[in-house]
This record gives sequence, C-alpha cells and structure tokens, in this order.
Amino acid sequence: MLFHDRKEAGRELTNSLAEFRGRKDVLVLGLARGGIVVAYEVARALSLPLNVVVPRKIGAPGNRELALGSVLDNGEGYFNSSIIHALGVSQNYIKAEIEKEVALAKKRLATYRQFAPMPEIKGKTILLVDDGIATGSTMLASVEAMRKAGARAVIVAAPVSATDAYYLLQNRADDVICPHVREDFLGVGMFYNMFSQTEDTEVVDLLKQAHESAIREVETLSHPAKEETVRIALGKITLEGELHIPNQPRGIVLFAHGSGSSRFSPRNQYVARVLQKVGLATLLIDLLTAEEEKIDELTRALRFDIQLLAERLEGVTGWIKKHPWTASLRIGYFGSSTGAAAALIAAANFPHSIGSVVSRGGRPDLASKYLLKVKAPTLFIVGGADYGVIELNQEAFEILSCVKKFETVPHATHLFEEAGALEKVAQLAANWFLNYLSIPAVEPKRT
Repeated sequence: MLFHDRKEAGRELTNSLAEFRGRKDVLVLGLARGGIVVAYEVARALSLPLNVVVPRKIGAPGNRELALGSVLDNGEGYFNSSIIHALGVSQNYIKAEIEKEVALAKKRLATYRQFAPMPEIKGKTILLVDDGIATGSTMLASVEAMRKAGARAVIVAAPVSATDAYYLLQNRADDVICPHVREDFLGVGMFYNMFSQTEDTEVVDLLKQAHESAIREVETLSHPAKEETVRIALGKITLEGELHIPNQPRGIVLFAHGSGSSRFSPRNQYVARVLQKVGLATLLIDLLTAEEEKIDELTRALRFDIQLLAERLEGVTGWIKKHPWTASLRIGYFGSSTGAAAALIAAANFPHSIGSVVSRGGRPDLASKYLLKVKAPTLFIVGGADYGVIELNQEAFEILSCVKKFETVPHATHLFEEAGALEKVAQLAANWFLNYLSIPAVEPKRT
C-alpha cells in the first residue's frame, strides 16, 4: 500500500504542489466523489479555494468498468472512438447513457452547490485533483471541459496513476503532477489501505468546511497579527523568546536552536518568516539564560547538555498549551544542530501533543535512546556536503518508526549558506508542518 487513506494521499500530493501555494489565480477542483477528499487536503494546505467537478463514466455494454468515455453535467465530455468502433457500440446506446449520466451529475451538483457555487474558470489556473488515475477517462473529460470554459492552464494532480493514463494526460493537460506512476496498476484501490466509497454527505461536509474557512480568512484579514517578546518562567530561571501569531494560524512551530545559536539567528529568523507567511505561528526561544550563554561561550558544555535543553523545551511546550493565544494550536518543533536532539526527546515525551518535527542539519544521534518513542511525523533535512552529519542522520532515520522523510539539499554544507539552500529548507519545512499540524491530536484512552 502507498497510502493509508485519501487524506494521507492528499497530504503527500501537496508536497509536489508547493509552487501553487496562495496564488490568487489558482482554483482546486476535486473530481467527485473520492477526489474531493484528496483535493480538500491540497486546498487546505496550499490556502487555495476548493470546488467540485462531477464527471461521469460511460461504461461499455455488458462491462460497465470498461470506459467508452466520460461526460460532465453540461454534456461535454471525452470519448474513446477506438474502443467504441472496436466494440461496435451504437450511437443510440451512447446517447441514452449520456442522458442518464448527465442527469446524475446534475443531481449531485445540486447537492454540492449550496457550499460550492459555480466557480469562475476563465483565466484561472485549474488544479484538477483525483484520488488516482486508472484509464484517465473522467480526468480527460474534465480537462476538455476546463479548456472550453477558458482556463488559462489546466494541471492534473493525483497521488498515483497508471503509466498509460499518465502519458495520455500529458498530451492533453498543461502538466501532470503525480508522485507515483505505476506499471503494476490494477485499480486505484490497490494502493490504499482504506478505500471505502466516499458518500455525498462527506463531500458536502468537506465543501462546507472549505467554504467556512474561506469566509473566516476574509473576516480576519483586517485583524492585525499578534507579536511580542515573551518571558517564560520555568522554576528559578526565565527564558526569553519572540512570539508571532499570524491571522488565522494553522499551528505553531517552536524553534529549538543548537550549538551556540539563539533566537536572533538570521537562519532561523528567515525560516520563521517563511512559516509565518503560510499561516503558521512561530516561537523562537532561547533555551539558555543570558548568564548561561556567557558560560557556554567559554566552556561549550551547555549546548551539549541535551537533557537540559529537552527539559526546557518541554517546559516551553507546556506554556504554549496554556497561553490564550496558542492553547488551541497544534505544536511542531523545528530543531537545528543539537537543538534537533532536544526536539526529538521532547517529542518522544509528548507523543499526543506534538504534531510534527523538522530537523535541519541536526544531531539526532544525541537522542538515540528516544528515537523509537517518537510518534510525531518527522522530517530530516541535511546538506549534501555536510559530511559526517549525513551519516549520523541516516543511522538515526533508520531507527525511527514514525511517519518520516529524509531530504538532502544538494551541495549544501552544515549552515546551508549556499545560494538557494536555506530557501529550500524553509520550503520543505513549511510543507511538512502544514501537512501535519492541522491533524487533530489523538488523546490517550482513559482507563
């Protein structure tokens, strides 16, 4: 299985669509019904409007699974003349099937349109999203319909596709984005652990959520973002940090600096600004006091006291969970160097509270005893020229049993100072956090 369910497939597909994030000329259209679940995840993560298209397959006489073509609610569609001719299918049969399927498409659209009014297609870039592409029939009909409606560009996106359908669509769409193109394709469902039929009620609910989210976003545009220097008391010491809450935050990322770095690190501040732009709150916190930092500059001992850093990170996490601005937000950790080890230990100790972890040039080996306990989806980002650290990350990555991914930034060294390297880190981190911080926490069962 490639995916647990359509939601997971949508989150993975989003990683391949980051270039469309927040673009006002882009519209996501999910192919009803299963494609809507995937499309919702894409639209939500990329801050794009969501709508629906309802193509209906025209099956062959005596074999409904063999597609002669597909048609939309307006009667426009795509038909495979070769198959129709080979089977000797009559025009009367095709006409009758078109009338029947158009009626069904219109009936479903009447249900969906209460939360998804007819969108403007002309001049837009359309992302057509489905849960998988077997023959490409319904997707081809949708592509042709978007062309006739005046779309500026039509992009096909799906988590998995049969090879033949993929190349067929490449000749019709402006682009086809599909992470998994497979020869061994016997049906879309074979790539999912859970592939139950999507009901109209679920489609309506997702369209309603997307509609209400768009309304909230408009309503909060006039509300200023919250930003302040915070002082967090943990026992006898007080830590200082910079808290930024954008409009309608979609989670909060707590930065764990490492190896002599601080909340004023230009690299972490750059990453924080990128995260803020995509709707994530950030807290850059110094895990050492000013006095401790002076001691560490001379001895370099405290930066390697991973247990101390982890305990303080856990304390700050507790503060986030109680602060009125952040209490409702899912928490992610962004750890760099030794701070990544502290982040992994804290994530292991907060398995039901931490939504995701990103390690940039980290030292996860310093948290080796805790790696098996980490439950949060974890992304390792290393520089392709950061020799020694690459190997340490690879060994730690093999131990992790959670959802995980390993990304290498070509030619980058430990601080990612090369042209475009830090930008790549920020993009990878933003995608990862957006994909996982909106997933509700699973609380432990009470006994």
